[in-house]
Amino acid sequence: MLSMEKYQELRTFAHRIRGETLRELGSLGFGHIGGCMSIVEVLAVLYGAVMQVDAADPEWSDRDRLVLSKGHAGPALYAALALRGFFPLEMLQTLNQGGTRLPSHADRCLTPGVDMTTGSLGQGLSAAVGMAWGLRLDGSPSFVYTILGDGECQEGQIWEAVLFAGNAGLGNLIVFIDHNQQQLDGWVQDINPLGELRQKWENFGWHAQDVDGHDTAAIYEAVLSAQAAKGSSSVIVLHTVKGKGCSFAEGETMNHHMRFTQEQMEQALADWEKEGETLL
Repeated sequence: MLSMEKYQELRTFAHRIRGETLRELGSLGFGHIGGCMSIVEVLAVLYGAVMQVDAADPEWSDRDRLVLSKGHAGPALYAALALRGFFPLEMLQTLNQGGTRLPSHADRCLTPGVDMTTGSLGQGLSAAVGMAWGLRLDGSPSFVYTILGDGECQEGQIWEAVLFAGNAGLGNLIVFIDHNQQQLDGWVQDINPLGELRQKWENFGWHAQDVDGHDTAAIYEAVLSAQAAKGSSSVIVLHTVKGKGCSFAEGETMNHHMRFTQEQMEQALADWEKEGETLL
């Protein structure tokens, strides 16, 4: 169980990731802000308390891996990596610009700390399964973590990978589903409903949990439970809010990719700073 001090540290880390992501996207005036904001807390837990990584050696062979299958949320991952020291914070201001090492979607060939190039939705889980399988064959103690979008779970390739991993019992594979209930062009329920996700994955042989995706302590405890489920692949369904913590995006239906004004971003950052005062 997390100590109060560590819980506070993770809340603060999540707050910093959210602020750096806002500033990063604010330098452009547009971007995939909705899905970035909804994964902030899970990134804080992974890079603040769970994953074994080394910013000085991003290719360390015994590191844990993260596959951000919803690769359009790359800006949030970049913020977490920069705050962990993989590259200077100033580099965040080059997002999606000419010559950048921080493209709109995650690219392992460009960005230190990124383990898999993603963006074609539905493919990330297959890559993660392959990584986990290979690490098990090598006798490695490392874990592979994967973040999926819920709209992404409409893809057929996802369920092929789920079936295989469930049968293979990859205990070193832990998947998070960012269940913010929205996808690119509307609500998941209106476009292609997913039903009860936790139960679906259980039916495929996975160890499955539901948690509040904005509660760092709950996410951390769920990860510990998943790690303890030896011999079973694990999924954690994160119940989140798309655009969480961004005043002009949270609650908007079409917030997958947005354009916004400087005034809107300034207000969002002012609200973010005010929220930060409650963490002191």
